[in-house]
Formats: sequence, C-alpha cells, structure tokens
Amino acid sequence: MDHRVLIVFLLLWSSEFDDIRLVEGSSRCSGVIEVKHQGFWAEMYDPDWDLKLSDRVCRHLDCGSVVRTSSTTHTHSVRLVNGTSLCSGRLEVKSHQSSQSWSSVCEDDFDLQDAEVVCRELGCGAPSVLQGALYGDVEAPMWTKEFQCGGNESALLDCESSDSDRNTCSSGKAVGLTCSERHHVRLVRGSSRCAGELEMKQQGVWRPVVDQMSDWTLKTADEVCRKLDCGSAVSTGRRKSDFDKRIWRIRSTCLQSKSAVRECIYTKFSTSRSNLEIKCSDSVRLVNGKSLCSGRLEVKSHQSNQLWPSVCEDDFDLQDAEVVCRELGCGAPSVLQGALYGDVEAPMWTKEFQCGGNESALLDCRSSDSDRNTCSPGKAVGLTCSEPDDVRLLGGSSRCDGTLELKQHGEWRPLVDRVFKLEPKVAAAVCNRLDCGSAVSTNISNISSEKPVWWIGHSCVESYLMLRECLELPSYFGSSDSLEVICSDFLAQPNISFATYIDGVSEANQQGIQVLMGSNFTISCSILPQYPGGSFQLVLTTSAKSKNHTLPAVNHSAHFLFSAADATHLGEYRCVYHLYVFSQNFSSESQPLHLTVSASLTELIIRLVVLLLGMMILITALCVSSKASRSQKPGREKNTEIKD
Repeated sequence: MDHRVLIVFLLLWSSEFDDIRLVEGSSRCSGVIEVKHQGFWAEMYDPDWDLKLSDRVCRHLDCGSVVRTSSTTHTHSVRLVNGTSLCSGRLEVKSHQSSQSWSSVCEDDFDLQDAEVVCRELGCGAPSVLQGALYGDVEAPMWTKEFQCGGNESALLDCESSDSDRNTCSSGKAVGLTCSERHHVRLVRGSSRCAGELEMKQQGVWRPVVDQMSDWTLKTADEVCRKLDCGSAVSTGRRKSDFDKRIWRIRSTCLQSKSAVRECIYTKFSTSRSNLEIKCSDSVRLVNGKSLCSGRLEVKSHQSNQLWPSVCEDDFDLQDAEVVCRELGCGAPSVLQGALYGDVEAPMWTKEFQCGGNESALLDCRSSDSDRNTCSPGKAVGLTCSEPDDVRLLGGSSRCDGTLELKQHGEWRPLVDRVFKLEPKVAAAVCNRLDCGSAVSTNISNISSEKPVWWIGHSCVESYLMLRECLELPSYFGSSDSLEVICSDFLAQPNISFATYIDGVSEANQQGIQVLMGSNFTISCSILPQYPGGSFQLVLTTSAKSKNHTLPAVNHSAHFLFSAADATHLGEYRCVYHLYVFSQNFSSESQPLHLTVSASLTELIIRLVVLLLGMMILITALCVSSKASRSQKPGREKNTEIKD
C-alpha cells in the first residue's frame, strides 16, 4: 500500500473509521495494523505507538493480549483482564477452534506450572502471585478442563488437559494471576540488582531508558522498584555519557497509573547521551502510607524469594525505626504505632530486630535466636519518618518567606513550575512542611541571568505530599524564573522587655518581674525590621479580666509607660505585633512576661514603725492595766474581839 494514515489512537474507533485489521501476519491476530477510512484501507502510523495501545487493538479484534509490538505478534488463546497491567488480571482462555466467548478458569484446575506457561505466552516474567478471585470472581462461561502443563510449553493450549469436564466452580476460585516483569526490566552497573541504570528489553533488545518529557520523579522511580521487587525508591537521577546511544523512551505518566514498565515504552527511534538511574531500598519498604516515608513496614531477606513479611510491633523499637528511616532516605522517625497503616498480613517476620541505631540497613542489625509464631491484632509496625531537611525559603525576611529552594543530590536549587499552574499546591505543601502556617502569597520572580533549577512534576503534587517525591530529575536547562512563597507565619516573634526609671528598683525572679509599689516602669515591644509600619498591642491578662493598650510601631518598637505601680498592674503581659500587608492582616505574639507588685522600702519602714509603735502602745496599756488591777485589791483585816 502506497499511502499511510497519521492517526491519533484516541480517534481509532471514531465514526471516521469503518474497520481495523492486521495484515501480512501468520494469522488474523498478527501483522501490520490497517484502518479503513472513507472506503480505503491504509496502514496506520503513530510515532508514539506503544505496547499498551497495541493491546487495545488485540482486544478489539478479540485476539487476547498483546505480546509484542513493531513486527507485532499477538497471542490468541489467553488473556488477563481487570488487572493493573498486561501481566496481571483474571485469567480467561479461548480455544483456537472455537468462536465462543472467553472462558474463566477455576483455581482447582490450575497450578503454578500452568501459570508459568501463561506468563511465558504473554511475554511476561515468572508468576509472582497466584490467588483466587484476586481480580474478580468466576464469570460465565467457564473453562471445563483441568490444565496439566509441564511448565515448559510455549502456550497454554499446548498443554495436556484432563478428560473429565468441570461443571461448577466455587465462589472466590477464579484464577487471579500476576506475572513479574524481571525478564523485561533491569538495573545494571550498580552495587546490586536493585541499583543502577534502568534498561528495558523490547523487541528482544536491551537498551537504556530515558523519560519522554523530562518528567521523571522519585515517585515514578518507586513504581519501577516495586515492579522489580526491590522495595522503595531511595534516589533517582540521570547518568550522562560522552556519546549518543539508542534508547527506549518511557512515558512517566503511564507508570504512575500502575501500568507495567514495558507497556509504557514507545517504539519511536531515538538516541540520547543520558539514561535513568535508580537506587531502591532493596530489603525494606513501607506500604499503604501517604508517602514513601510512611506506611506498614515490610521486610524481605536477601536470601529469600518469599513475599514481603510484615513485622510485629513487639519485635521492633525506636532504634530499629531509626535504621529503617535512614535506609529509605527519610528523616528521623516521628510516629511508631501498631496497625497505623493496616494490620499484620501473612507472611510474618519471625525474628526480633536488635539494632543499635547506627546501622545503614535493617538487615545489618542483630536479631534474636528465637522465632515468633504469632502476633496480636493491631500490632503490625506502622511507621512515619519525618522529611529530610531538603526544603527552604531563602532571601526573605524570615524562614517562612522567600525564594523556594530544594536540595537534591546534595545540591540546593530554586524550584520552577514549568507552566505556572501548581504554585498554590506547592506553596501549601512548603508552608505545611516548614511549620509556617498556610500559604499566603506566591510570586514568579525574574532575575537577570539563568541558573540551574529543579522542575516539579505536574501529575504528582497533591496537598502535603513530600515534595522530593514530585521533584523532576535535574534539568540541564537553566531558568531566570524562580518561585517566591510567603507563609502566614512569616512575621518574626516580637520581643518583650521591662525597665524601671526614676526612683524605682526592679528585681527578676523565677516567677517573672517584680516591681515595687509606687514605682514607674516601662514595658517595651520590639520586632526585627522585616516590614515598615504596623502596631503593637500590649495585652494584660489577670485572673479577673483582660485589658490592652495599643501604640504604633516606631522604628519597629513601642514603649508602654506606667506610673505608680499598684495591685492593678500585676498579671501576664504579651506583645502582639499587627501588620497589614499583601491585602491581609497578620499578627505575631511574644512570649509572656509575668509581673508582680511589692511594697516599696519607705512604705515597709513606715509599716514597721507603725507596727512597733502599735506594739509599744499595746504593751504599755497592758502594764498600766495590770498595776491598776493590783492596787484595787482589799487588804487583810486584823482579828478583833468584841466584848460585851
């Protein structure tokens, strides 16, 4: 055919096209894609064509799942449906000789050797999960024979099958299968199989992988680590070379939708002098969390091919948590609580970790000799690590405003949103991360010269996600733009101080400031010179009521004068700085100052003299009273004889 049709795949089955077919292949399910357009058949062409799009053609033609594309051959006897990729889903089978619908398969008629054949037939790696109803229950019609594969066959229908027919299949018994991707994806030239340069096998050829639009992030790399059964992504970057080499390009947004890696490679010819590099955690990971630094802890031994075991809280402490957070490239542990991200799932880690806290990996720690057999409900280790110190606002009036910079690969650079649509989300995440309140304002500033910057991933940033997960790989382009952020807590905290003058004497004690009764005193409020203007409010709080005084800020301070201190002045004082800026009112409050009022020295002397005089008068009065009392007593009468 002489002519081609350049076509966008989303329009493939629109009303403009009458039909689609595969020609020049070994069967109706393999060959070159042609579409019928206005009565003419034409070869279809799309420079960004990938495996996932080819799979839609296969399913449209009722040909099962795609095996490979470009010189495409398609399987036509098995397929996996309702899965997250071409290599996962509920198994369905269709006979070569039959025009019947695709049939579900009962788990009782299917084993691991059968699964190995299916995964091979689909061009996937070895089976990793075989579990009934994992991707939905049995649907009619049902495959009636039991497969009896040896495991080396190239197609499921090449296997022997039982003579007897199955009539029923219990609920929850539909074959759910997940095949690995290890045969198609690898990390090479690194310290282990879980670190190095990303390579992909496509059309039988291994090549380095480069992202399509420079939109590769740590969160995207994490999908690769998990598909390689290598834990979580710790870091990602680009490795440059001195010469151009042929590469595969990958759609990062495709990976983030949980698709298989090989589905996200597109076949357009391309060369590059760099490729992607990933380091995975290898033996530990956190699952079901909100970020790569939170979730339920799972651990896998280097020597084991078992699934990832959960860890019991009774076998794990804060020192163990410190090692895990360090191994994952996160900050120190902030929350350690059982079942915070789901309960214990089988299998279970059987040893107790005994880390010192300084180890670089959890499996480097010592462990107990005895094995654990059970773990109580609610005891699965749930761990939240803090974020590393990799975000700052620089050049502003405080740590809560300024130009946004992030630290990646040991280097601080400004952060740039390429299309300027994510500033509110980024600013909200930054202010929350720095404990600076909420985002108030953002601004794109322009400087005279270009400088290296980081880019932010558009499909990644959500409220309060770790920014490092959304940071795109170092762009080798510069920018004269940078993002400025102002948070609600950008004002510095005011200072509050106390002074007396004239004849007053002050004294500091543990309870605060003590002022003598009748003395004059001053309470001063001041703040760092961030912005001109504003006002200070001095708030006095007592056990009975609250009252305040307000003065304008002059040279960033205000002085409140008080005369003749008395009992009405005692209580707790605070300075509150008020400022109207960015079309909003902001305030910042000082630490409290406690003031007590005591009597003056003169008053104490007078009180003492009065007290002494009073005591002397009292004593004198008592003495006089005592003497008077004795003088009034009658004398002893003499004996007198009365004579007649």
